[in-house]
Amino acid sequence: MRKFVVFVFCLFVTLSVSSQEKKSFFQRLFEKKQVVVHDTTYVYLVYYQIDTVSQNAENGPEIPMPFDTLPTNDRFQKVVLFNDNTWTYYDIEKPVLPDSLDSDHWYTDQVHAYRDIQLKDLPDEIDIPLIDSLHPYCIPAEGKIVSGFKLRRGRPHRGVDIDVDYGDPIYAAFDGVVRCALPPRLTGGYGNVLVIRHVNGLETYYGHLSKYIVESEDLVKAGDLIGYGGSTGRSTGAHLHFETRYMGQPFDPERIFDFEKGSIRSAVFTLKKNYLNIHSRNGKSDYQSKASVKRTVHTVRSGDTLGAIARHYHTTIDRICKLNGISRNKTLQLGQKLIVK
Repeated sequence: MRKFVVFVFCLFVTLSVSSQEKKSFFQRLFEKKQVVVHDTTYVYLVYYQIDTVSQNAENGPEIPMPFDTLPTNDRFQKVVLFNDNTWTYYDIEKPVLPDSLDSDHWYTDQVHAYRDIQLKDLPDEIDIPLIDSLHPYCIPAEGKIVSGFKLRRGRPHRGVDIDVDYGDPIYAAFDGVVRCALPPRLTGGYGNVLVIRHVNGLETYYGHLSKYIVESEDLVKAGDLIGYGGSTGRSTGAHLHFETRYMGQPFDPERIFDFEKGSIRSAVFTLKKNYLNIHSRNGKSDYQSKASVKRTVHTVRSGDTLGAIARHYHTTIDRICKLNGISRNKTLQLGQKLIVK
């Protein structure tokens, strides 16, 4: 029995080319002036098989059938190709942002969207629903915390670093919409970064990715693969920098997640204003990981090779390469820092 995939197209125009202008298909494909628009609306079914196309038209004469699409510079618009060598643009419906996503602070070209919101503007306490029967959660990466939410070398570290290898999968923590997906030149140290805004008002940041596979305004579900671990931006080795923020203000992700157990601490999280202070120790003893993974970092000296470094630390070249996102034939630089364990 033949298997067909059924697509329903509602087209408000169909296009054809004058018989007097028999140019080649690819010439006419990009010369829109050759296309004649008919003021007729058709609704029809298109049945796709491997190498055949058939149609059923309602209230209309024989009409051209779409058989392929081409991408354009606008990811919400495609070129639809018809079997009579005509073409048209087809607009893909953009996702509608829920009101709860705060469209007034919706920026796709910058990491931080709430620059006008200050700590004093927030309530002293707010309950944030995290999960329910329809909205699950997912730990963003499998790995231990190697650096927490704290002052680090005198500078605030506004998230947690999760130990991942180069290329490890990274997942969306909750349902939401990708607000921005930006390369290192636009992120000020985050490297390849994704920011996902969630309907509960939170934003989650995923930094230092080797690659992201979603784009701004993509809808994502908890557990969706969104990118891969890496060491882009201001980073000394492969890891995921993960942040949780409310109205732009960061707080410790370990208040929400138990990364050691791979679980969430509660279905509803009560965010207190003093949690947003990186110096705050309020309640930390209740959740903070007791064991933090200590990484061994080697500073490259004259004469060092990957093989010699691997032997010295009783590890392998492949392991060092994976931890640092480098190849075996990478030229080492004096003073370069390599994670070896």
